[in-house]
Amino acid sequence: MSASDEGSSVPHDQEWHAPHHPWLIAGVATLTTFMEILDTTIVVVAMPHIAGNLGVSQDAATWIVTSYLLSNAIVIPLTPCLSSLFGRRNLYLVCGVLFTVSSFFCGIAPSFGMLVVFRLIQGLAGGGLVPSTQAILVDTFPERQRAMAMAMFTLVAVTAPAIGPTLGGWITDQFNWRWIFFINVPVGIVSLYLASKFITDPPYLPRRRGPDRFKVDYIGCILIVAGLGGMQLTLSIAERQGWFESTTVVMLTLGSAIAIIAAIFWELHHDDPLIDLRLLKERNLGATFVLLTLFGLPFYGAMILYPLFMQNLLGYTATWSGLAVSPGGFVLVLMMPFVGWAMTRLDARKMSAIGLLILAGALFQMSHFTLETDIKAVVVTRMLHCLGISLVFMPVNTMAYAHIAREARNSASSLMQLGRNAGASIGIAYVANTLDSQGQVHQSQLVEHLTPYDPAYTQFLNKLEGQFLQASGDPVHAAAQAQGVAYKVLQQQSDVLAFSHVSQLLIGAVILLIPILFVIRKPKHLEETEPTLSS
Repeated sequence: MSASDEGSSVPHDQEWHAPHHPWLIAGVATLTTFMEILDTTIVVVAMPHIAGNLGVSQDAATWIVTSYLLSNAIVIPLTPCLSSLFGRRNLYLVCGVLFTVSSFFCGIAPSFGMLVVFRLIQGLAGGGLVPSTQAILVDTFPERQRAMAMAMFTLVAVTAPAIGPTLGGWITDQFNWRWIFFINVPVGIVSLYLASKFITDPPYLPRRRGPDRFKVDYIGCILIVAGLGGMQLTLSIAERQGWFESTTVVMLTLGSAIAIIAAIFWELHHDDPLIDLRLLKERNLGATFVLLTLFGLPFYGAMILYPLFMQNLLGYTATWSGLAVSPGGFVLVLMMPFVGWAMTRLDARKMSAIGLLILAGALFQMSHFTLETDIKAVVVTRMLHCLGISLVFMPVNTMAYAHIAREARNSASSLMQLGRNAGASIGIAYVANTLDSQGQVHQSQLVEHLTPYDPAYTQFLNKLEGQFLQASGDPVHAAAQAQGVAYKVLQQQSDVLAFSHVSQLLIGAVILLIPILFVIRKPKHLEETEPTLSS
């Protein structure tokens, strides 16, 4: 008798125990998921190299990231339906195979268009891995150990994107950008072999059999794909198209908004919805869903600020900019066991509030970065940043499932990952667009001082002209060089001011999240157990 068959003999009203050691299953389940989450950021520092190698502009190169996030966000809501159709274990294995194969083809892509296509496929596969993994962990561990299981998932979810720029920069500088995709292949093969041996489905996992297999919410699927896809596409092109000055952006915005509103209405009133939005009526899940979605702005948005600031303004290589943020990953690793232990004794809501305040402090320090900022200041700020994240991410993920019935965990996991992914997409797009627009705003303000009537400017220009004249002996050439240097300084100062402006906006976003924490119920060890919400 197989492990799966043996598990099915467990009475439905008893707690199910996995046929293998829970920590073994957790390690196997998170291996491929680690690589999937890593791929959201590992390409960030390699984009200039990819753009140059494949002959596209820097603006076009952003599709390497957005195409992945777009397809990833589309598949996440489909995961519970696909899991009930084919089984969660089978879905995990298929997604793992597709992710591994598409990673190989990303590495050998002969053109930028083919690379984007394979990144779309890679994102589709990854979208099914993350919610499946989280649901596997929740079902595998008993309630008393679930906080530590969430600690492991959180470690994967926050460490992978944190070390992505470091690893991507080192691989790009030492080898070739194509190897950032090739490294997924051997890891994927090993993970798939282990998953086929040790991962099983619990007996209470809902399955569609017979005629029910064909009763899929196709309308909901179309509306969700249109809404999320249209939103991501709008955010990707809005800055280059001039936002609402462009008819294309206006039409995409209206279309995606209508699709999202229609999808919400349809899913709430459908007998067998693709995503069960009614689960959000449960206070903990609803509040944590909103919090994690909004948390994507300061978390993922701030994450991409570090490599951009270090490479574009401080002039560090991809490797060194990655190394500067890597100590933050060590902070996350060290904090996870402590946070898991503390959650069994303290109020997780207050821990998360402290974490948000620490994160706001790190963003405040970032808002004071200048062209004279040294690498030590960046490292310390990043470590403080990750300290705050460690106190937020795991408690929030754990509190989300405190009052959800086990049969509904797969749907709840899909909802949480949908919120996280949507928040990540919005956060990255918002930060990138705001940096660009604020850079232009500050440049237009600073250029007003570049006149012969400004004493500081004329003194600076004369000093530069004297230096270049002494070196070349050509006054015309020296004047042109001085003007070029002055304009470069203007651009750098404009970008520094833009980074400061974005950091200040992110501080406000973090502070606004704190009241949401106290909508969540007290942890179970601090109050009487409340009834769970069934599916």
